[in-house]
This record gives sequence, C-alpha cells and structure tokens, in this order.
Amino acid sequence: MGLFNTMRISASGLSAERLRMDTITSNMTNATTTRGEDGKPYVRKIAVFQENLDNEKGLNGIKAVGIVDDPSPLKNVYDPTHPDSDENGYVTMPNVNILNEMADMITASRSYEANIDTLNATKSMFTKTLELGR
Repeated sequence: MGLFNTMRISASGLSAERLRMDTITSNMTNATTTRGEDGKPYVRKIAVFQENLDNEKGLNGIKAVGIVDDPSPLKNVYDPTHPDSDENGYVTMPNVNILNEMADMITASRSYEANIDTLNATKSMFTKTLELGR
C-alpha cells in the first residue's frame, strides 16, 4: 500500500467521522423536539458507513451509505402541562439519550483525531523521503 492510499483512507475516515459528528449534533439539538415539520416527534438519526473497495486499487477507506432513523421506540413522558401532551397527560418524546450521544461524540472525535495523526505521520514520511533525496 502506498502513502497516497494511506492519505486517501485517512481522508475518507475524516469525512465519515465529520458526518457522524454532524448527525450526533443534530440528535442532541433535537433531543426535546416533540413536534417537527411533519407534526411528529424527532426520531434519532444514525450515520451508516461501508467499506469502499475498488477491485483495481484495493481499499479506499470508507464511504457514507446514508443516514437512517433509529428503530428504537420513542419515549412517553408524563407532563400534563406540555402543549403536546395527549388526553392522559403523556408526551411522546424523541428516542435520543444525551449520555449515549455524548459517548458517541467522544468516540467520533477520537477517531477523527486518529485520522489526523495518521495524515500528519504520512506527511512527515513524505518530508523525510524528500530530505533523503538532497
């Protein structure tokens, strides 16, 4: 595997982790949104990735396949004073758990940092190789 492949793989990892962090940010922002544009509560989103293989070049990192809704059930919270409560006083809340989102954000940011470190190490190898040619 060449150094350019390493840089390509790290760059795809950076893009993927950025999308994951953006998705997590959206989830955290909408953690209390009980009524969206469609009139329904917000549903947690998950970024989905897969390996990016090329038959000629081999592994090219990962690519985003899409963003899907989390299938876990929405939460019912008793709050009769809420404007979106039903006749029994329950409000259907999003299926977003802030603690899980924070843990996912920490994981994504550390993966992002690891890809940056890999890019910097590759750049350093390029520099050292050029210095050898002097």
